[in-house]
This record gives sequence, C-alpha cells and structure tokens, in this order.
Amino acid sequence: MLDALPQDVLEVLRRTLEHAKDGLDKTQNNASYARCRMSKHQDEISIPSSSDEPASITRRDFLNTLRGLSTAGVAGSLVGGATLLAPQESTAAIDLFDKEPIAPESGVHRQEQVYKLRKDVALYYKNLPLVSKSSNGDDSRYANRIASYTKGLPHNTLGEVDALSYQVYADAIDRGDWELMKQIPMGNPNANRLTFRNIPSLWSIDYFGPDAQNVYLPPAPAFASAETAGEMVEMYWQALTRDVPLSKYDTDPLIAEACADLSNLSDFRGPKENGVVTPKTIFRAGFDGVLNGPFISQFLLTDIQYGPYVIKPQILTSPVGQDYLTNYAGWLQAQNGFVNMTKVNDPLKRYVRSGRDMGEFVGRDMLFQPYMDAAVVILRKFGSPYDAGNPYIGHPTNHGHGTLGPHHVFDLLARAARIAQTAAWYHKWVLHRRLRPEKFGGRVHNHMTNAASYPIHSDVLNSGAVSRVFSKQGNYLLAQQFPEGVPPHPSYPAGHAAIGGACATILKALFNENYEITNPLVASDDGLTVSSWGGGSLKLGHELNKLATNIAIGRDTAGVHWRSDSIEGMLMGEAIAIELLRDAREGYLEPFAGWSLTKFDGTTITI
Repeated sequence: MLDALPQDVLEVLRRTLEHAKDGLDKTQNNASYARCRMSKHQDEISIPSSSDEPASITRRDFLNTLRGLSTAGVAGSLVGGATLLAPQESTAAIDLFDKEPIAPESGVHRQEQVYKLRKDVALYYKNLPLVSKSSNGDDSRYANRIASYTKGLPHNTLGEVDALSYQVYADAIDRGDWELMKQIPMGNPNANRLTFRNIPSLWSIDYFGPDAQNVYLPPAPAFASAETAGEMVEMYWQALTRDVPLSKYDTDPLIAEACADLSNLSDFRGPKENGVVTPKTIFRAGFDGVLNGPFISQFLLTDIQYGPYVIKPQILTSPVGQDYLTNYAGWLQAQNGFVNMTKVNDPLKRYVRSGRDMGEFVGRDMLFQPYMDAAVVILRKFGSPYDAGNPYIGHPTNHGHGTLGPHHVFDLLARAARIAQTAAWYHKWVLHRRLRPEKFGGRVHNHMTNAASYPIHSDVLNSGAVSRVFSKQGNYLLAQQFPEGVPPHPSYPAGHAAIGGACATILKALFNENYEITNPLVASDDGLTVSSWGGGSLKLGHELNKLATNIAIGRDTAGVHWRSDSIEGMLMGEAIAIELLRDAREGYLEPFAGWSLTKFDGTTITI
C-alpha cells in the first residue's frame, strides 16, 4: 500500500516519523530543564489527577509530552509534513522547525507550528494548580476597617471610613462590576478629588506569560503585629533622615540613633551585621550583592546614550526639609480624597545623593523606565555583555536583534512589567487591601493622644522614632514626601517593587551578571557632581539587584510603602519574569540551552 504513494509523500512520511521518534526520546530523557517555581514553597508542578501526566512533572517534560503525542496526528494527516517538538538541550539542529526551504506564498505549514506551540503552552497553564491565596485577615477582622485601604472614601474625624461606603467599594471590586464602580461614594466633592487607579485592570487576561491572578504572594504582616510595628518605626526614621547625604551615613548622629532604635525592635526584618542594624545596612535589602559598594546603583549615576542624545541622570527633586501632611487637618482632608496639587521643586537638578532624592525619583519615573535606561547603558556603555548562553556569541555571520538581541531585551522588559503590575493590582485590590503607612500614622496619632484605642504593637508606641517625630511636628503623623500623600490604591504589594523584581530578573538573564563595572561613581553631598567611589569594581548583576532595591525602598522613603510591600513585591516580580522567560524560549530557532541567572536570594538557576 505504501509503495503506491507518490515519492514526495513517502519522503514527508519518513521525516515525520523520524521527528516523532526524536520527540519521544526527548520526552523520556529530558530532565535538565529548570523546574517552575510559582511560589516560594513549590519546586515542581503538580498536575491534577484527571491529567494523563505523572503527579509531579517539570514544565519542559510536560510540553515535550504534549508535542510528542501530537506527532501521531500530524503523521496521519500529512498536512504540511511538519511536527512541533521541543528544542534540543544541545547545540544540534532544533526539531521545533521544519528545515524545508521557506515558501513565502504558503502559510499553512507555519500556522500549524504556531497553533501547536500556543496550544501546548496554554495546556501547561491550564494544568497548573492554583497557588495559595490568603490574606492576613485584617480586612474582615475589624468592623471599622482600621487596617484596610480606604483613602478617598468618606471618613469620620478619626479617619475611620463610613461603613456603607466601604461596602459599596468592596462589592464593586469583588464583582468586577464596571457600573457599580461608578457609584462608589467618594469623600471629597471638589474638583481636586482622588480617583482610584485602574481597578478593572486586575481582571484583564494576558495571552502570554503567567496568569497575573495565579502568582503567589504571602499574606502581609498583620496590623497589630510586631513586624508591622518594626516596619513603621523604620518608616518614621526614613522620613526623619530624608535629607542626610548617603555619604554621611557612617558619621551622622541621626543615622546612628536610627540604627540603635531599629536594632532594639523585637521583630525587624531588614538586613543586619552581627545581629544589629548598621549604617551599611540601614534602609537596604539583604538581597544578593545589594550591600556591596555605594548605596545607590551605578545605573542611577551613569550617563545614558539614547540614540544621538547623551542624558546625564540628574533629576528634579524637592527642597531640603519640604514635607507634606504633617498636620492633622491636612491628613484628614487627604483621607477623604482631597488631592493637593501644589508642588515645590528644587531649582537645580541633582544626582541622587539622599533618601529624599531617591523618593523623588520614584515619584516621577515611568515605572519600568529605570530598567530600560539600564539596558541602554549595558548595550551602549558596557558593550553588550550578553549572557554566556547566548548562541550569537562568536557566531561568524549573525548577531542577535529581534531574538536574543537589543529589541528582544526591550520587548521582554515591557512584557514583564505589564504582567507584574497586573499581578500587583490583583493582590492589592482583591486579596489584601492593606492600609498605607500614611493611614497607620494617623492611627498612631489618635492612639497616642487618647482619641481612640487601637491594637497597635508597643514596639512602635515606645520607639525612639515616635518621640523624635513628636518633637519635630507636634504630632505622630508620618511625614509624606508628595503633596498628595500616598497613591490611590492599596499598599501590598508595591507596584514599583513587582516591576523592579521582574525587570531586574530579565536583565540578569539576558546579560552577563559577572561583568565588572569599573570605576564606580558616587554623588557629591550636594548632588551637583559625581566622582569615583574608589573601592574597586562592582558586578553588573549586583548593581541590577541594587537598582531594583533602590527603586522599591525609595517608595518606602517617600512614606508610601512598607518594607514588606517592597521585598515581597520584588520576589513576586522575579517569579513572574522567570516564567515569562520560560515561555519566550519555547519558540526560538537558535540552538539555545537557556539563560543562567542568580536570583535575589543568591541561588543560581538556568531557564
């Protein structure tokens, strides 16, 4: 019967069967692919019992099996003669693509490849188990919603939200009801009224990368916990020391007082040396390499060449000592949704040289802008030191561009930022609704003045920071860096942090983390110049970690986020980027074994 078939059909059948055999061999032997980790506690993907797959299976095994099974159908139909199989882990030719000459007039062959790849990836996500989704319970624990984000709604004189208004607000979010969102009662009737930021975006569905609603985030620290108290003490000190030049941290008496106060807390999660907070560790994160070198990342101090333009990274900032919402009447007005539009600027542009400057940077940036800037610096100033696994390194006739090259870098950064922000918005509005530190400062004030009684941990009430704040302001409010105070959305996690974690991970994967940045820079005490740090070279990967940390914790310094918002947000963003990179590598023609990178916790993985 086969002898009766035309010769060209027999040749197609032969190639198809060879592909099928290779695919089945890979399905059995491929154990090298890095396991998906969508939560801190999940190293393998558990497939539901209704699946034909084993109970524990890696992502690549899962996709390979799907593709191996798909060959039978292709062999039977002989349509186009191609089958979609997983890329090899070696530098040999890749079975994902048929090696027949390209025929521009016919797209059927290509359509089949695209369909199968997208279907297999979709099936992978369909079979992922749902991650644990739980809050700290604060939103329902207190009838007066003292631990929930309520800014913009009507409040009483204690800054406690109107119960009926909150119910409408919560129902509109939980239902995803566009029309009901229009009916949320707002506290300020004037033109300068707060409007909530993009609640409906949390219901959007992306057709690439991980689903933003199936990304793990642990519960936030509870309102009454010692951890929250420790974070609030840190934020008081960040506000009190905004104008201390970073270069003076080793000798400044206010920084020394802050270090001692933070070290005495019963539960403070910031990095320490020998069990205590020091000028080297204060207001930093304990992620890989972040404590090395100057406080500010080199990517915030290095000139940026955009096309024909060379941009010096001097920023618009606010004058020394300029803070907002430092009186109770202004604080209460802000809780009801009044937005102060008056902004005072420093007349001079400056390099980032203080906590105030860092806070100002993250009040004006375009979210993933710092990482696009960093990519430009790496490509233009550092000479494009790509990850060692990039197949174009040493290629005699080609270099990367749309794939595994500059355009690919920028595309992946934007995609990662988009998913990370959507995931942050889901957790903010639906699961946690954590109050902002601005609101907590009002709770501390009313408790300390006996206007109300709240379950606030004694660590913050008895801290040196609280005494310092009262001496300076005559109240216990948390001074804000922005005239409007905190943004119009809940606190946990920080969107800047989620985007930073995702984008820094993308850059660490695509570029050589061990590239040495020579002659590191530091800003002068007045921020008008930069000079050599003089302490030796720094690693590119560490400075990317530091960049993301500077951005995330800079939001804390401005008074708008908690430490846990930033740290957990970065870790969530990292998990999102890793999964996005795994998706991206499925469709390459290039013989590509994957990217290697060091995660924030110092462990090395290959994607």
